[in-house]
Amino acid sequence: MTKRSDRSNGSTRSHEPRVDDPAHRVLRQFRQVFNAVKGHFQRVERSAGLGGAQVWALSVIRAAPDAGVGALAAAMNIHQSTASNLVKGLVDRALVAATRDAVDRRIVRLRVLPAGVRVLQRSPGPFAGLLPEALSALDSRTLKRIEADLAKLIDVLKPVVKPARIPLAEP
Repeated sequence: MTKRSDRSNGSTRSHEPRVDDPAHRVLRQFRQVFNAVKGHFQRVERSAGLGGAQVWALSVIRAAPDAGVGALAAAMNIHQSTASNLVKGLVDRALVAATRDAVDRRIVRLRVLPAGVRVLQRSPGPFAGLLPEALSALDSRTLKRIEADLAKLIDVLKPVVKPARIPLAEP
């Protein structure tokens, strides 16, 4: 613990919160959440040889064959350019086929290839990750309270960039 002398009265005071301080307890809870999420994505990467976001994208494409990049982005709640980058990586690895629509060449249809199915078979779930799964298990009242409290925290953090639509599994 760091101590500093208070020149006004000669006392020594701590600049670190006490162990039982609410900020300390909440910090430990955040660490538990982040470490659980990180551990899951590390297991996915070891088993599948792909990042968690790519495995999630594969699972979404398998569930909705012939959907496009826009539908993938919406299903994953990510920006379309992020989804496009995920698809490019999956196509480059021959895990997904991307074919242009015969009538409207702007539309790209996505399908999981057999190699992609094998990746999903050896990948631990949940494919969307632990956090979305855990959040979906909470009741709406709890989610609203968490949302309001996190909004306050984000306001205090004042992030320069708000990467809210970038999956946690992305570097």
